[in-house]
Amino acid sequence: MPTSTVEDYLKAILLQEGKSDSDLVTMGQIAAALDVAPGTVTAMVKTLASSDLVSYEPYSGVALTDAGRRLALHVLRRHRLVELFLVEVMGMSWSEVHIEAERLEHVISERLLERMDEMLGSPSVDPHGDPIPDADGVLAEPRLKSLASCGVGEGLAIARVTDQSPDFLELVEKRGFKPGARVVVVGRDEAADAVTLRLADGSVVNLGDRAAAKILVRPVERGPARTPAAGPSG
Repeated sequence: MPTSTVEDYLKAILLQEGKSDSDLVTMGQIAAALDVAPGTVTAMVKTLASSDLVSYEPYSGVALTDAGRRLALHVLRRHRLVELFLVEVMGMSWSEVHIEAERLEHVISERLLERMDEMLGSPSVDPHGDPIPDADGVLAEPRLKSLASCGVGEGLAIARVTDQSPDFLELVEKRGFKPGARVVVVGRDEAADAVTLRLADGSVVNLGDRAAAKILVRPVERGPARTPAAGPSG
């Protein structure tokens, strides 16, 4: 059975692959994601390569093998299902479940995971809008764009929040930008690097482009928008 450290590394590589334009993930990217020293990463990557979980090119980077990807996707599925379960069933805030899921993803049994999936109705996304790999390890990544890149007049639905630090999630919740919320871009201030948005309740808010870039959206037909039901706040 893989150790929690092995699972953490494989999941980190998987997530970094999704952010990179290159086929390889660098030691620096992994080190930053896991908050460890680059030398520690290199030693661990060599261990993973010896177990055929990654392919390693010295001075270039690593890529998951088929076996490594299957394991990484399963760990990611556990993590995101646990997050959703903690919010929907346990009533925890979406801003605090990431740390708890980091612990539980390594110890949850397959039987319990399947039961949680059934209770939640085989969900496709977690509380932050991140896609949940299915039981076969298929990860559907819809093409989304950020609020920072949307044009004036576009009707949108919040689909995903990529920055899951507690402070940012609390800001998103306070501003009404949780996944499912409907917004319309009503203005852009290029000099201030900000976007002006109208929410479903008619309120108008300004959001800096730096924050807007962390909120992904999908287009929706213009029409009556509704405010999503408030989830548990913990």
